[in-house]
Amino acid sequence: MSPLPDLRVLVVDDHAMFRYGLRALLASEAGIDVIGEAGSGPQAVTLAQRLKPDVIVIDVNMPGGDGISAIGQIAQVSPEIRALVLTMFEDDEKVFAAMRAGARGYVLKTADVDGIVRAVRAVGSGEAIFGPAIAERMVSYFEDARRPQHPDLPELTAREREVLALIAQGSSNTAIARALVLSPKTVRNHLSAIFRKLQVADRAQAIARAQGSALPGRSQDHLPG
Repeated sequence: MSPLPDLRVLVVDDHAMFRYGLRALLASEAGIDVIGEAGSGPQAVTLAQRLKPDVIVIDVNMPGGDGISAIGQIAQVSPEIRALVLTMFEDDEKVFAAMRAGARGYVLKTADVDGIVRAVRAVGSGEAIFGPAIAERMVSYFEDARRPQHPDLPELTAREREVLALIAQGSSNTAIARALVLSPKTVRNHLSAIFRKLQVADRAQAIARAQGSALPGRSQDHLPG
């Protein structure tokens, strides 16, 4: 029986020293071949198409195009390339945006060396993997999702409810677009639909309606913007 080919890995991070250290770590492991590195999302997309790695280990927050956008672009063109997020960011917005974009794993840079290597191998073998802190956040998220929705909002679609929940958290249109992997125009369309269906004029009134309470006064944010 012939040995399995090495797992081909592309390392993507905007910090050169971190890339160097991660590349050295993975290259020292049997069965892993680091075939390239990139310092931005656009570079990752270009190299992924040229080098065809099995796994991309990528940060989510980089200049010149973030990692989440790169993951989505790569997944659309080459779904066989699996993405593992390795980052310092553990907020729900980035975790779920990365998952929606197509990431197969999400691990924090604070993980130990063995944990990072295991995550790379797991994603390379087709598994989904999350660091302990991320897994705990995901469990909490889905527990919240199973709770009954507000009975006064049956007119909203599931996606509109997601947008409304992010509005209630104080998210801007840009943050909502990034979290849900939508275009800014699509977010504005959802906001218009929410305002129309709930018969409200602004974000503050929409939040009050969602919470089932009246909010005195009116904000100046009358247009989805």
